[in-house]
Amino acid sequence: MAQENKMAYMPVNKLLLQMSAPPLISMFLQYSYNLVDSMFVAKINESALAAVSLSFPISTLMNALSIWIGVGLNVLIAGYLGQKRQKEADFATTLGLMLSFLIGATVNIIVLFFMKPYYAAFTKNITIYEYGLSYMKVCAFMQIPNMVHIAIQKILQATGNMLTPMWFQIAGVLFNFIFDPLLIFGIGPFPEMGIAGAALATVLGYTLSMIIAIIQLFFTKQKVKPIRKGYHFDLKMLKMIFSYGLPSFIMNALGSFMVNFANMFLVHYSDTAVAFFGAYFKVQQLIVMTVNGLIQGCLPIMRFNYRAKKEDRLRKTYKTGVLIATIMMLTGTLLLLCFPNAILSLFSASKEMCSLGIPAMRIMSLSFVFSGLSTMIATYEQATDQVLPSMMIQLLRQGILLIPFMWIFNYIFKINGIWISFPVTELIVFISLFLATKKRAAKLDLR
Repeated sequence: MAQENKMAYMPVNKLLLQMSAPPLISMFLQYSYNLVDSMFVAKINESALAAVSLSFPISTLMNALSIWIGVGLNVLIAGYLGQKRQKEADFATTLGLMLSFLIGATVNIIVLFFMKPYYAAFTKNITIYEYGLSYMKVCAFMQIPNMVHIAIQKILQATGNMLTPMWFQIAGVLFNFIFDPLLIFGIGPFPEMGIAGAALATVLGYTLSMIIAIIQLFFTKQKVKPIRKGYHFDLKMLKMIFSYGLPSFIMNALGSFMVNFANMFLVHYSDTAVAFFGAYFKVQQLIVMTVNGLIQGCLPIMRFNYRAKKEDRLRKTYKTGVLIATIMMLTGTLLLLCFPNAILSLFSASKEMCSLGIPAMRIMSLSFVFSGLSTMIATYEQATDQVLPSMMIQLLRQGILLIPFMWIFNYIFKINGIWISFPVTELIVFISLFLATKKRAAKLDLR
């Protein structure tokens, strides 16, 4: 028993707590990067905050690409280990690292090439435009360390090692938190770099996480190791990485496209509206992606036991995950309903932003609980090889339904219609999934 993977025998509730707590903390910390940047950048002025808000869809898409490869590796390696196929797990680890370096470098170049037309399309304010370029021309270099450290994070999580990824995540976030004000405002011996200083602190924070992650994977005892000799490229394995990680990519990438679409409407109201929505979305992502940390703990457990044909453990993990996700999302809703003013004060919000943002936050927070339930169902589908249904859930939530509702409600209710579209979309998706899962009660054990 001692040599068997703990995902096969440990009591599910204890295992879920052990597997989910570290990635939950890690995700909270990872999405603190943008939140911390915005908090300090807002102290420069509202135009700087608006520029970082416009940058957020780019950095979100960059993170989505990292998570795509990382989650694909996580699901693939957990499945191999569940089938006791050690050699394939080691080969997948090697392939994942190679992909991370290659895609990271490619994305870096693309962002640098397209950032000028991107900002020009979303703002005519020259100050915001210049701030945005200053921020993103540095932040683009975060992609290689971001992709590599997330790949290693997911690799280790697939083996049941949840603590190590948490620590190298903590190291990077602490570095960013400390150096943000030092580099933005030129405190002590550090140069005053303004908004570029926030970007540099982010890049260096990710780099520190990557260095620690590489040391852990290559030079400490782990259940998988990169192949240094005799490695050969496996096209089938490559396809599986992209396939397994695709639903997670869609979930994260759709957030980027959705923010861009919302900004297309908001720029016609005011720069303050753009700045507010960027600040709100960072708070929302912090809540949602913290719950995603719970899902990261659930996914390898469900995947392992699905492949090991232990259906009772698979179903119990799913049901417990749904309960915890609901409680967490309900807590997030209550925080935004009760303390919107305090949250906006973190971003040095003006009276105009508070007047706009307080009712908006309360409206949009109503969507949280429904989104948590829908995401857990999508995760179950992903773990059980139902990739297409998992992707469709995410497409409905953040694209197929949300964007048309945003357009229609903006036309009817003006700016308030943009906020209303979020809870309406999540409610409709949840009702649809609830009715669908009732028909599949024998499979999902929801009776």
